Amino acid sequence: MRRTQSQTRLCADGSESMDARTSPHYSLGVEMLKRPIGINVLEAARERIAWTFDNFERIYLSFSAGKDSTIMLHLVADEARKRGRKFGVLVVDLEGQYKLTIEHGKKCVDMYADCIELFWVCLPIHLRNAVSVYEPFWKCWDPKAKDAWIREMPDWALSDPSLLPFFREGMEFEEFVPLFGEWYGQGKRTACFVGIRTDESLNRFRTIAQTKKETLDGKRWTSRVIEEVYNVYPIYDWRAEDLWTYHALHPDRPSNKLYDYMYRAGVPMGLMRICQPYGDDQRRGLWLFHLIEPETWARVVARVSGANGGSLYMQEWGNINGYRKISKPPGHTWKSFARLLVDSMPPKTMEHYRNKITLFEKWWMERGYPDGIPDEAAYEMEAARKAPSWRRVCKSLLRNDYWGKGMGFSQHKSEAYQKYLNLMRRRKESWGIKQDGLGFEIPEDDDDEQNATSPAHLCRA
Repeated sequence: MRRTQSQTRLCADGSESMDARTSPHYSLGVEMLKRPIGINVLEAARERIAWTFDNFERIYLSFSAGKDSTIMLHLVADEARKRGRKFGVLVVDLEGQYKLTIEHGKKCVDMYADCIELFWVCLPIHLRNAVSVYEPFWKCWDPKAKDAWIREMPDWALSDPSLLPFFREGMEFEEFVPLFGEWYGQGKRTACFVGIRTDESLNRFRTIAQTKKETLDGKRWTSRVIEEVYNVYPIYDWRAEDLWTYHALHPDRPSNKLYDYMYRAGVPMGLMRICQPYGDDQRRGLWLFHLIEPETWARVVARVSGANGGSLYMQEWGNINGYRKISKPPGHTWKSFARLLVDSMPPKTMEHYRNKITLFEKWWMERGYPDGIPDEAAYEMEAARKAPSWRRVCKSLLRNDYWGKGMGFSQHKSEAYQKYLNLMRRRKESWGIKQDGLGFEIPEDDDDEQNATSPAHLCRA
C-alpha cells in the first residue's frame, strides 16, 4: 500500500499551512497545500475510522456499491466488529442501475449482516434526466410507472414511505440524504461515512480542503451537514490504484465486477461511474449499458425520454453536447443563437431557461456591464466564470445544463422551485422588464405574493 511520504498530502490533521497568497488554491478559498503525514493511506483511513467510533454515538455509512464505498464498508465493518458495535448502512437504490451492482451490494450487506442496520431505500425520488429537454426529470420507483420499471424492486427494500416520517414523494436526492441523517441520529451526535476522494475532482478536493466549513475537533476530513450530523471522509487521500491494491491484498473481500467490464471496454479509471445513468455527469456512460448488460439496456431506453440518443452522442464534443469549444451557425451572434436554442424548447423548459438567462444578465449588469453582457469574452475568463457572455449561455444550453451551473447557479430544492418561478416573474416586473434578454415577452402572473421566497435562497450568479 502506497505510503504518504511518496507524495504530498492535504494538511488534514491541524498542521501549519502555507501563506494563502502563495497557495495554488488561494483563489478557491483554500489555504492549504498537500504534505506527507508519514503513514500509508490504509493506516490513515483506519485511524480516522477509529477516531470516528470514539467520538460519535450514532454512525452510518452511505453505500452505493461502487469502488469507493465498498472499500469504506470493509474498513468500517472491521472496526465495528472489533468493538462489538453496529452501524447503519444507507443504500439509496435509484432503479436505473446495473444488475451487477445490485448483486454486489447485496453480497456485501449479507457479508456484514452481524454488524449493520440496513436501510436499502427504494422510494420515488426526483432525479435529473440530462438527456432530454422534453423530460428533464424522472422519478425512480414511481408507483404510477410500475410497468416501466427498469428492474423489479428487491424483496429486502425499504419501500414504505411511512417508515421514514421526513420523506415526501418526489423529493430531491440531495434533500433526502441529510434528512435521513437527522432522522437516523435521533438527536445524538451522528457520523455519516462518505467515500469521496480528492483525486477524483477539484470539487471533491475543495470539500476537504476548504476552510470555511464547520468541522469536528479541527479535522478537515469532517464537515458538519445538519444539526448534530457530520460527514466523515476516511479515504479522501486514496488514489484509484490504492483501491485496487487493497483488493489485491484482500482477495476474499468482494469488489464490484462491473469495473472489470468497464476496464475491458477501455473506460479510464477516472470516468468509471455506476450511479443513475441519466444524470449530468453519468450520462456520458450510457453507451456502456448495451455492451455490458443488453437485457437491462432495453428497459433503460424505454424508461426515460432521450436515453438512446444520449448513448449515441454523449461522447461527442462541440455543439452536440456543449463540451470544450462550440461554434455558432453562420449569420448568428451568440445572443441570437441562444434565442434560437431556447425557442426550440417545449414551453415549460423554455420558461425555465429564460428565467435563468434573465437573472444571469441582470446580475452582471449590476456588476460592471450596465449595457448588457457581451457576445463573448476571453476563453480563460469565461472558463473561470470571471466574465459573462452569450457564448457562456449557449454552452449551458447546448449542454442541457438545467440548473445553470455553467452560469454560476446552484440547484433549487423541489419545494422551493414553484416559489422561485413566481418570484422571478415579480422580479422582472419590479425591474421594469417587459421582455427578457432574448426578446421574449414576459407572461402575466396572478399568484399570491406570499409564495415568493428570498432571492438569497434561490440562486447565485
